[in-house]
Amino acid sequence: MKAPGAEQWVPHDGGMRKVRESLPDCRGCELWENAEHVVPGEGPVRARMMLIGETPGDQEDKEGHVFVGPAGHLLDKALVEAGIDRTQVYLTNAVKHFRYERQGKRRIHKTPSAGQITACHPWLTRELEIVKPALVVVMGSVAAKALLGASFRVTQQRGQRLELPGRQTAVATVHPSSVLRSNDFRRDFEQFVSDLRTAVDLLG
Repeated sequence: MKAPGAEQWVPHDGGMRKVRESLPDCRGCELWENAEHVVPGEGPVRARMMLIGETPGDQEDKEGHVFVGPAGHLLDKALVEAGIDRTQVYLTNAVKHFRYERQGKRRIHKTPSAGQITACHPWLTRELEIVKPALVVVMGSVAAKALLGASFRVTQQRGQRLELPGRQTAVATVHPSSVLRSNDFRRDFEQFVSDLRTAVDLLG
């Protein structure tokens, strides 16, 4: 049976507090069944910059907070290098529950399906409506599919000025987890920081 999507659980009044209160009740796709926590966005509700990642990882699922695992630590370092104060940006993911498969005792990240990305999209839309960021940083292919369409290729269009359907200015870049897995960490980390600096320049 096809999951209904998140729309019926997303509140359209009450602001971000209501969003955070409503998220744990969402049954828009099946990912909630095996997750420990739903992981809402965090940051100032009127942040000028919003960073959108892909999906929570193992540590985020355990703690219920966004970007607190290894990719989050790398993101913190990159934000400092780019001159961005993490406390002044809104951080969230395109999908709010952790998707994984077990290998022994380990939980290994699995990329959300197109259906799961679509099902969760109303939450992301509502966050964008509330925060109204002047600039959005789209990190990774899942976030890019959610916001820029299935044909968008991060590797080809990263670091460029883009416009989202809601008319927000955006910059696409890789997800910090891909930098962690890189065979040339220094090169890819510097390129990631460069994309973030482009976002700063566009924000003015």
